Amino acid sequence: MALGVRLLLLLALWTLAVPARSLREAGDGGWRRPGPGAPAAVAEEERCTVERRADLSYAEFVQRYAFSRPVILQGLTDNSRFRDLCSRQRLLALFGDSVVRLSTANTYSYQKVDLPFQEYVEQMLHPQDPFSMGNGAGSGVPFHWHGPGFSERWFLYPPAKTPEFHPNKTTLAWLRDTYPALALSARPLECTIHAGEVLYFPDRWWHATLNLDTSVFISTFLS
Repeated sequence: MALGVRLLLLLALWTLAVPARSLREAGDGGWRRPGPGAPAAVAEEERCTVERRADLSYAEFVQRYAFSRPVILQGLTDNSRFRDLCSRQRLLALFGDSVVRLSTANTYSYQKVDLPFQEYVEQMLHPQDPFSMGNGAGSGVPFHWHGPGFSERWFLYPPAKTPEFHPNKTTLAWLRDTYPALALSARPLECTIHAGEVLYFPDRWWHATLNLDTSVFISTFLS
């Protein structure tokens, strides 16, 4: 794809690939269920180390971020339409019988489980402990990389700095066991994404996610 076309695609996708955080701000969409809360270890970081921009022009995005570093884009959407489309009742009605695949990551993944979406929602969607392939609060994706993407807590390393992780251990286990021992210079960029924000990161950046609550999100791959 020509560079000009690719960059126009980046701009167009800003408003399409926004993650829906836990839906706290406008109702939970039926996802919050009685029972034990999220594990105590699931919390926002002490300080966000990814720059937030609410007034970023296309030219500055290309010059400063598109090929070099992550950025959080603010004020693009309130996600209200997406929240409506992703209510528990609506998704179960549309996709309850569809088979979904659970895996530990995208690039590096060995454990995979196939099951109907309704079974996943009704039997497996609960706060995760550090050792299980989880689903609700405390779940997430271990470190991996792929093409540039937009995407609630995130951990990011540049392509040349491979993180220390095990592909079949959870992000929650990494945060509990590995993260505290990292020197400040070895720690990733990290930030929690809130409703209406978009995280952009360039090609082949390592990233892991940690859900602070039951969450529905869409990620997109740019080619």
